[in-house]
Amino acid sequence: MSILTTSESIQPLVQPDSHQRSLPVLLYSALICLLLAACSSISPIETTVSKKGQSDFQTEMPAKAQEFATSDRIKSLDTGEPFEYRFGPGDRITIQVWRRPELTQDGIVVSPDGIITVPRIGTLYVLGKSVNEVQSLITRKLETFYIKPEVTVRVLEFQNNKAFVLGRVSKPGVINFPGKGSLLEALALAGGIPDQNRVSSLTKCAIIRGNDTIIWIDLQDLLRNGNMALNAPVRNNDVIYIPEAADELVYVLGEVVTPGAIQIKSGMSVLKAVMLAGGMNSKADPEKVFVIRQQSLKGEVIRVNLKNLLESGDFTQNFSLMPNDIVYISPGGMAKFNYALEKILPSLQMLNTGFSDLESLGIMEKLRSKIWGQSGFINSSSSGD
Repeated sequence: MSILTTSESIQPLVQPDSHQRSLPVLLYSALICLLLAACSSISPIETTVSKKGQSDFQTEMPAKAQEFATSDRIKSLDTGEPFEYRFGPGDRITIQVWRRPELTQDGIVVSPDGIITVPRIGTLYVLGKSVNEVQSLITRKLETFYIKPEVTVRVLEFQNNKAFVLGRVSKPGVINFPGKGSLLEALALAGGIPDQNRVSSLTKCAIIRGNDTIIWIDLQDLLRNGNMALNAPVRNNDVIYIPEAADELVYVLGEVVTPGAIQIKSGMSVLKAVMLAGGMNSKADPEKVFVIRQQSLKGEVIRVNLKNLLESGDFTQNFSLMPNDIVYISPGGMAKFNYALEKILPSLQMLNTGFSDLESLGIMEKLRSKIWGQSGFINSSSSGD
């Protein structure tokens, strides 16, 4: 840095004493403190609620994790009784009486209230009755008019052995079983699982029975591993629901290339989630990877050492992830230091610019003249010895 001067001596400016050298440092320190104070001057004020329960902010409890039914649980649902069809609305039946063509009827439809009409008898309530029970009922009624009538009842269309398949299937809706139904048969009758979204994974389905029974089935174990013990029996009016895979997400945050939400895929683990997020960047600390799981208002935090996993092949901490898990990759110590420098260096550059402006305006020249008796100005654009 060179110093251009007038005829007066400038020797004190070249070699100032300790008090002169400390002044710029004090000015820099003061300005930095002012900058830091300015950055922290904005502070939001917390809104107070006068009465409990008036705030719109509420903590949402996490949904309970579904527990898959075991093979013993599914086996207990099967009573083992022989299957016997029961009449319901929409069934089409045929009634035949031997040697009595005037009593024979084809295509009788069971009304929504469970009633059919039979010649010479009138209306009969058949809802929930088996074929044998209806046949015996008609025989007893006809015995009033005929001697030992031989009655045969056949079902042409079964409408009361059905299930409702909803969710991620090709043809959601009502399906009818020709006999005793099962989960795999229901999925097949509903057109199977669509394959247009192969990136997502089919993991589970629910069988809703009545008002108080929900059975969660692990479809991965049933379909991929062939565990036929999970092929649960399906009863009349059961609801089979297959949730969309897009609803099941894990969240990867911190020092990764592309942080964000990732759909649950087959065998989702900590390492797989990190790699699907683009992998760790250069600022990441592989020894400080955390998995946050919210099972209640107080979640669980587990630390994972990916460095140990990669160096020694220790997969004991490569945990399987659940929906809504959070994977956070912490920054390393050098990354924090670099971040601090990035925040400080622009401030120092601004201070240097400010001194240059004061020098060009002649303010610093007057200040040096009053303090040290010097004259001239500092030319910061040229380099000195």
